[in-house]
Amino acid sequence: MTARRPARPAPQAADGSDPGGEKGLPEATLARLPVYLRALTTLAEAETATCSSDTLATLTGVTGAKVRKDLSHLGSYGTRGVGYDVAYLRYQIAREIGLTQDWPVVVVGIGNLGHALAGYSGFRSRGFRVVALLDADPERHGEEVAGMRVRPFDDLEGVVAEQHVKIAVIATPAPAAQDVADRMVAAGVSSILNFAPAVLSVPDGVDVRKVDLSTELQILAYHEQRKAPADRLVGPADGVPVPGPGDAGERAAPHPAGAPRREEEHA
Repeated sequence: MTARRPARPAPQAADGSDPGGEKGLPEATLARLPVYLRALTTLAEAETATCSSDTLATLTGVTGAKVRKDLSHLGSYGTRGVGYDVAYLRYQIAREIGLTQDWPVVVVGIGNLGHALAGYSGFRSRGFRVVALLDADPERHGEEVAGMRVRPFDDLEGVVAEQHVKIAVIATPAPAAQDVADRMVAAGVSSILNFAPAVLSVPDGVDVRKVDLSTELQILAYHEQRKAPADRLVGPADGVPVPGPGDAGERAAPHPAGAPRREEEHA
């Protein structure tokens, strides 16, 4: 569902230019805008007409100063002593990040993760319409997932052309991800959301966002390790070798027979 425009003119900077500027938004600000939009949607559904930057900050886990700085990149929408008009700010953020229209999306790789993505209701509610589920495995062709039938991967070019697809999702195993990305780019896809544990090489003008669930879990494990007492830490994970006493760094070369020994330096 896309945001509808309130009856109010879009603001411009003092010089009449687009507040976002030709260079676009800072990446950190861009990453927070969808979070603000989600909070504003919650406020709108509760029929809240206005909110302060501090309220928005509390709902999104940032500071009020950061909210005000982020929103200043879009133009000045707040009113001192009143706050922000929820409906209008919601529309402006949706407009800035391209959610005032529906985006057709193709998902490639309908394994366990692909199934979950195909059934994710958040796509539709945020302006993304899954138009095709594709997989290279003939055994999956014709399978019904989230009300759609899985189609052969070779249908990619036709789907992209017919549905004017610019955004696609890769949920394949890592070895297949680069070939899938190459086919997507050749077909006209210019933005890829990659769930495969692989680094993709794409030409200039193609944007890739990588979602690596195992990496995020490893980061959480690091924080848990720092919080836990030493006696609570468990043994090493499978596949992670434990170095022996002589394995740290480079092994020392054998000492030649008869050569004088140098005393070890001690700190």
